[in-house]
Amino acid sequence: MAVARGRFLLGLLVGVVLASAVAAGGLWAFGGVIAPMLFGKPKLPEMTKVAASAASRQQLAEMQKLVDADDRVDFDFAERGFIATRSDPVIRNAQGGVVWDLSSYDFLAAKAPDTANPSLWRQAQIVTKHGLFKVADGIYQVRGFDVSTVSFVDAGAGWIVLDPLTSTEVAKAALDLVDEKLGKKPILAVIHSHSHVDHYGGVAGITTRDEVASGKVQIVAPQGFLEHAVAENIIAGPAMGRRAVFQFGYTLPRGPAGEMTSGLGPGISKGTMSMLPPSQLITKTGQEITVGNTRMVFQLTPGTEAPAEMNVFFPDRHALFMAENANLTMHNLLPARGALVRDAKAWADYLTQSIRLYAGQSDVMFAAHGIPRFGRDEIGAFLTSHRDAYKYLHDQSVRLMNAGLTGIEIAEVLELPEVLSKHWYNRGYYGTMSHNSKAVYQRYMGWYDANPANLHALPPEPAAKLYVEAMGGADAVVERARKASDAGEYRWAAMLLNHAVFADPQNQKARDLLADVYSQLAYQAEAGTWRNIYLTGAQELRTGAVRLPPPPLSPDVLSSTPTSMLLDFAAVRINPERALAHPLKVNVVLTDTDERHLLSIENGVLIHEEGVTEAGAPTVRMKRMDLLMTLFAGVPVSVRSASGAIQTEGDDTAYPALAAMIDPIDTNFPVVTP
Repeated sequence: MAVARGRFLLGLLVGVVLASAVAAGGLWAFGGVIAPMLFGKPKLPEMTKVAASAASRQQLAEMQKLVDADDRVDFDFAERGFIATRSDPVIRNAQGGVVWDLSSYDFLAAKAPDTANPSLWRQAQIVTKHGLFKVADGIYQVRGFDVSTVSFVDAGAGWIVLDPLTSTEVAKAALDLVDEKLGKKPILAVIHSHSHVDHYGGVAGITTRDEVASGKVQIVAPQGFLEHAVAENIIAGPAMGRRAVFQFGYTLPRGPAGEMTSGLGPGISKGTMSMLPPSQLITKTGQEITVGNTRMVFQLTPGTEAPAEMNVFFPDRHALFMAENANLTMHNLLPARGALVRDAKAWADYLTQSIRLYAGQSDVMFAAHGIPRFGRDEIGAFLTSHRDAYKYLHDQSVRLMNAGLTGIEIAEVLELPEVLSKHWYNRGYYGTMSHNSKAVYQRYMGWYDANPANLHALPPEPAAKLYVEAMGGADAVVERARKASDAGEYRWAAMLLNHAVFADPQNQKARDLLADVYSQLAYQAEAGTWRNIYLTGAQELRTGAVRLPPPPLSPDVLSSTPTSMLLDFAAVRINPERALAHPLKVNVVLTDTDERHLLSIENGVLIHEEGVTEAGAPTVRMKRMDLLMTLFAGVPVSVRSASGAIQTEGDDTAYPALAAMIDPIDTNFPVVTP
């Protein structure tokens, strides 16, 4: 999901820096995917009540027949081993703000309304069941407190904790529930299965940096964890963060006509994020460690759901933890919020290895999202079918690609065979066959579909104006779209109205009708992500983009992010006109971290070289925080120089000129309008 944030260990200075950074649009990127979701929602506009159309009701009635035939096995697995949940459904932060409300999904107790796909409703009912559950002897989970699930393994003298959720408040609440119902024990080890924030961000809610430094607590993670945890969303963070608002429906009210989970799990907790660097890395499959009385054998699975990921087998307990490699839904190969395309073939191949190594020895399988599965036959069948779904997706996408179909054409015809699609866990609640097949195409072929008309196509706004003119003007386009909408042809209506809106964003008729069309597409969507995207698009058309309060940044991330990576982020914000007009070189010495960087502006680009000093170039000495303040937070170099925090030898105009080349970022840019 994204990069962490967390405890304000650097005190008031950090707060001032980050507040300034946010005002400048600077450090938002480090929040990456999850950034906009953590520090309280703004006041949300009322959802416009749009009735489900006859076409939507008919489609949902067909899906209801499928749900009515459910054997309820997943409900049994979801409820099995329930011990208790919190008496107070609301989890708050230190200031009293609501971080998580267990009761916010109570509306799911009713039958699916005609504003929600019954299949997605069923999925939401399962993934929002909350409380402490016994998975097997000595293995417990707290589910429903966050988008992810935290697991506790009794290692005799204390707990091994697997994937401590997104934020510290919900992680602490989970541990408090375990202490209350099972008895208090120390934490011996924390396992971070992979490099997404919902699997490590809550770590400071269950242990401390001092406990890890002293050796009382081990932090175990796969090789490459730290690098990927801090790097995944830095460069493209502002764009990813904006798109994630759509994917997770962050600005939507929660309810039968609004957000009803992400499809993978509940929503995302809004608390404080943290990061503690690993004290032990897993570097190969088969590596074994023992904590307390518990042996763990690891399977590295890099490049599957995350760049650094691993599964964990508990041989003495015949239990298999599948991280996020096996879920209650088809996962994303390319999230709607953006990411590097994941490898469906590698994903399937690692599942084959998991089956060969562990399935025949596992009486219970649990994971970082969703619910456990019980029994060797059930586990083997689940892993095999889930593996085959990813393999079928990959192989048939490539087959059709090699037959000449483009990504959008493949997505229109490719479906899982009934032998695979009949299993609920292969259905598209989070990832879908449609957008995953396009991702396979993109991984191999890129953006270009080989049609010369698309080689240098017009961008949306000028193209829209020409399309609308060619179709006889805006009124004609809207009327044609209205007829398509009345006929239930919502995809076509959306295409027409999108042109009308991009040709004239002030055309309220087009905006309102497009919002209604998006609402119908949302009601029909089986994917939680698609539902959120459509409803957020409708919301933005009706009320404009909801301006989110920008997030502060965790000092944990600052301390874990290499300076070279920060300078990479500076480079992608350089204003080319100013850079072309003012080539320069400056030596930067960071006195507190003992680093030297040569920064060069030439030909409109910023080049940075670590450990390099150029004679004759001015030298600027400062602490690392001063670099952040002046490059990203909008703090004038003159202010820090006047205080003596920045000292310059040679031309004292070079570094201020470089800092002035970095453009601010507006992270609330429009999506459904030009």
